[in-house]
Amino acid sequence: MLVISRKKGESFLIGDNIKVTVSKIENGTVKLSISAPRDVTILRKELYDEVKNENKNAAASNMNLLKKFKNNSNTK
Repeated sequence: MLVISRKKGESFLIGDNIKVTVSKIENGTVKLSISAPRDVTILRKELYDEVKNENKNAAASNMNLLKKFKNNSNTK
């Protein structure tokens, strides 16, 4: 893991086309500005984790439905 110290107004680059700038530091909160191509998806980690968990739960639910359907069709 890379740890970078930056002050307000300072930036760092990720690759050739993503620029992250410290916009504001206030009350223990840091606001970042991210400049990236439109085809790059940027998500907050907690949102990404939530979507991943919802997808996992939906897939498990679908498997349970398929098993139920399969069991019902075998009894006929």
